[in-house]
Amino acid sequence: MWKRAVCTKDCPDACGLLAKVENGRVTAVKGDPDHPHTNGFLCRKARAFPDHVHGEERITTPLLRTGPKGSGEFKPLSWDEAMNLVAGRYQGVVDEFGPEAVLPYSYAGHMGVIHRHAGHAFFNRLGATGLKYTICAAAAVAGLKMSLGGGPGVEVQEAAKSDCVIIWGGNVRTTYVHAWPHFAAARKNGAKITVIDPYRNRTAKEADEHLMLRPGTDAALALAVMHVLISEDLVDHDYIARRTVGFEELKERAGEYPPERAARICGIGAERIVRLARQYGEAKAPYLFAGMGPARQLAGAMAMRTIALLPALVGAFERRGGGFTRSVGGAFGDLSPLTRPDLRPNGTRVVNMVELGDALTRLDGPPVKLLHVYLSNPAAVAPQSRRVLRGLAREDLFTVVQEMYMTDTARHADVILPGASFLEVADLYRAYGHNCVQMAAPVIPPVGQCRSTLDIFQDLAARLGFEDEIFSLAEPEIMKRILAAERSPLLDGVDLDALHRGEPVHLNIPANPYAEGFNTPSGKVEFYSRTMADKGLDPLPDGTPVRDPEGGERYPLECITPPHHLLLNSAFNEIPGLREKIGRPVVKIHPETARARGIAPGGLVRVFNGRGECLLHAEVTEDTRPDLLVTEGLHWPGLTPGGGANQITSQRLTDMGETCAFHCNRVDIESA
Repeated sequence: MWKRAVCTKDCPDACGLLAKVENGRVTAVKGDPDHPHTNGFLCRKARAFPDHVHGEERITTPLLRTGPKGSGEFKPLSWDEAMNLVAGRYQGVVDEFGPEAVLPYSYAGHMGVIHRHAGHAFFNRLGATGLKYTICAAAAVAGLKMSLGGGPGVEVQEAAKSDCVIIWGGNVRTTYVHAWPHFAAARKNGAKITVIDPYRNRTAKEADEHLMLRPGTDAALALAVMHVLISEDLVDHDYIARRTVGFEELKERAGEYPPERAARICGIGAERIVRLARQYGEAKAPYLFAGMGPARQLAGAMAMRTIALLPALVGAFERRGGGFTRSVGGAFGDLSPLTRPDLRPNGTRVVNMVELGDALTRLDGPPVKLLHVYLSNPAAVAPQSRRVLRGLAREDLFTVVQEMYMTDTARHADVILPGASFLEVADLYRAYGHNCVQMAAPVIPPVGQCRSTLDIFQDLAARLGFEDEIFSLAEPEIMKRILAAERSPLLDGVDLDALHRGEPVHLNIPANPYAEGFNTPSGKVEFYSRTMADKGLDPLPDGTPVRDPEGGERYPLECITPPHHLLLNSAFNEIPGLREKIGRPVVKIHPETARARGIAPGGLVRVFNGRGECLLHAEVTEDTRPDLLVTEGLHWPGLTPGGGANQITSQRLTDMGETCAFHCNRVDIESA
């Protein structure tokens, strides 16, 4: 029997799935042909979901640590024993140190609305230290807000009508696979596809042109494109007059970035910058897709702000097939009936999740004495992971981890609570790569003794005496309240009966929301941002690159850590079949750089800076720049010879949004 489901991984596509169930087991997964975005096909990762659900290494019973932290030595417990132990430690920590000595850590390991947010009400009611959820897109969101007022952007299907497609800092063939057919359709109709990215990734290899710029120089390149557009009068004066503010100020700033100067900053030829600008300015419907790469720099918000201004110069926001996309979709209800922010005591302290290493090793008044991790693997994904691991190894820290597999984080737990997979729970799903929402029911019961995130927190709340109604509501009632509470205009005209049947339902979002206006203070595109000026920030785009400041010139190379084709953050490491296909962790190094350091192809190398190091195998290739190292994906530290790539990543926060600059690492490399 085939049953409808939704992929819950942190990916724009939120694919509609069909799961084949035989004798209580998921035996196959395929794309839902009736889903307007998935269109019946899946990525290679999603096709491995049966092994994810029924893997031999899956944790299916609560576990208690019996050996040193990190040893992976545990013994089984009953649920009652485990929950009594966890509740007792919670109560003990609160009594001795206060509730702020408890720190939750979670993110997007499950993208369903209910289970992703299932712990919020519990931690609000407890008065635990709050977590600032900034680790992914916060800089991009902040920069986009200053220019366009936020999103959602142009629906990606519109790109098929474009005659000029630019993919800026996003490897869509890996991270947004269902967008590529629309870009390919545009090319079939005569459009040229240009990719702007520091290395030749899968998408760049299929583009018509690839601009291999230095990391962190995106804003300078965008300003140089503006310089050419303005100086050669390739701008839409009518649109600028009607729908923008600050053009004269922008004109002066762009004048500081002629192509020759930007070429020196970006490391690409001036003639290529001019060609890109003319191609964009002469197009009838230029379309620009911005990936996450530019925002994962210390000046990442400024980079996204600057790139997002380009369509306004040429009037692309009003042209069918043109415009700008970073993220689409939208919230479809008020989540407060689930998250209950009203239960949170005023003045409760907050920790930025990017700074977990510092929180576990340096925070005081009170120190963190109990860490509860769910839907995340911070030992692998958090920056400066050597410090994170040092904190996780503290004997005075009691760590609870809800997990399906023995990740590096789980190996440091005191108690592991086995979590249910997304195919074993009910939930409501939105997307950030299309405008459909879906509701999914469980396709099988939980494997073994596994329990859902909601169930675990409701059990824990009961043991601590929390009597608020939210701690007794099941998924269907929570969904009902979310959809009913302060009903979002995005649900106007939406067929809720179809949603309850599990069908994909399109939110009330136009294909090009920017054609209807901008949610900025002026209601227009803001070349000059009064909001930024009032905050003491540069109100205009700024192309000054901001490099990793730690270590100075001792580390002459840059290193970025973009996604691997068969991994999603640290997910899918748990599937042996995929691990075999992924192979050993490698670092891409240019032949010139390899020769200078005596590094042979395939040799074991040490990539290092003052924060840490990782051991990788050298892939000598011209797919990267001589001044750039590239290591794709987040292999679990325990599966690599020298720890994970985030050992070299800083906790330093971005210019706006307070997120992590994952692609801003100064390093060196040597044979190991």
